[in-house]
Amino acid sequence: MTQTPTPATPVHWKVVVDAADPHAQADFWAAALHYVVEDNSPLIEKLLAAGAAPEALTVMSHGRRAWRDLAAVRHPDDPYEEEAGTGRGRRLLFQRVPEEKTVKNRLHLDLHPGVDRRDEEPARLEGLGARVLRRVEEPSGSWVVMADPEGNEFCLH
Repeated sequence: MTQTPTPATPVHWKVVVDAADPHAQADFWAAALHYVVEDNSPLIEKLLAAGAAPEALTVMSHGRRAWRDLAAVRHPDDPYEEEAGTGRGRRLLFQRVPEEKTVKNRLHLDLHPGVDRRDEEPARLEGLGARVLRRVEEPSGSWVVMADPEGNEFCLH
C-alpha cells in the first residue's frame, strides 16, 4: 500500500548578498526596488539590555540601532515579525565580507519596472549609484546590464 504524501509547507527563503558595506547596499536596493530597510532596533535594544549581544556588533543607521555586519530590505506589503523587524516574504539580506567582488556573479536579479518606466529607469538607478555596463539587443528582446554600487550585476528588462 502506498501512502499519499503530505503536502509540504513551502520553504521560507531570502537572497543573501555579500557586501563591503551592507547598510549602503541595503539603502541602494531599498530605493531601487521601492522596498523598506528592515528595522531590527527593537530586538537589538532588547538583546543589548539583556546582555545577550555586545554593543560592538551594532552601529547607528537611520537614527536607530542596527547590526554592524547585516542589513536587509523587504517588500513593504509582505509580512514581517514585528518584534525582530525581520521580513517573512520577498527579502534581500546584505552581509559584510572582507573580500571584494572579483568575478562575475553566478546569480543576479532581473528588474522589471514595467513598459511605461523602462526607458527612464536606468537614469534613476544611476542616480542611486548604479552604472550601466552594456545594452543588449537580441532577437529575443532587449535589456540593460547594470551594476550596483559594489559592482554586482543585475539586468533591467
